[in-house]
Amino acid sequence: MTLVKICGLTDPDLVRYTAQAGADWIGFVFAEASPRHVTEAAAANLLMQVGSATPVALLVDPDDAQIDRIVALGFPILQLHGSESPERVAEVKARTRLEIWKAVGIADSDDLKRAEAYTAADRLLVDAKPPKGADRTGGHGLSFDWNLLKGWQRPAPWILAGGLTPDNVSDAVRLTGAPAVDVSSGVERVRGLKDRVLVKTFIDASKNS
Repeated sequence: MTLVKICGLTDPDLVRYTAQAGADWIGFVFAEASPRHVTEAAAANLLMQVGSATPVALLVDPDDAQIDRIVALGFPILQLHGSESPERVAEVKARTRLEIWKAVGIADSDDLKRAEAYTAADRLLVDAKPPKGADRTGGHGLSFDWNLLKGWQRPAPWILAGGLTPDNVSDAVRLTGAPAVDVSSGVERVRGLKDRVLVKTFIDASKNS
């Protein structure tokens, strides 16, 4: 069964609903450039609502001080979604001893080759490369050519992201063999605000793929 991460939640009631709807992971974005940004002060209340889902903290090129603060909040998984090098990912892994994910932007086969260097990551989140001039590294609702994933030698467990919606996630899983999927803007009707119907439909479509 396909695992599902719903990312970019900011409302405690929706966090609780998403967990009850069957999400495996719930992502919280600690990046001010994102419309889905949450503050560290707000995180404690959000974490109380995750139920059986596992919370994931999304960080963009964090310094050690931010990492330590997020770890202190109790997050078991850190998702590095910036320009972190393979060496930096290894440093964060050694510093925190937590599960570390690395998001990699994909536009062509060379990007996939570069992703193979992140051997310290526990999971790779394969996302569409952001458009030129973008002020943030993810959450653009863009997809990439899933055919690029055919024959890819994956160095770690992976998650498919980028442009997924309730309408296309079944096809995405079928074409790529993705063991897990991640969605943010694809379950929003208003930018930055998740829709309950879309969240539930996405989870059900993914689990039934």
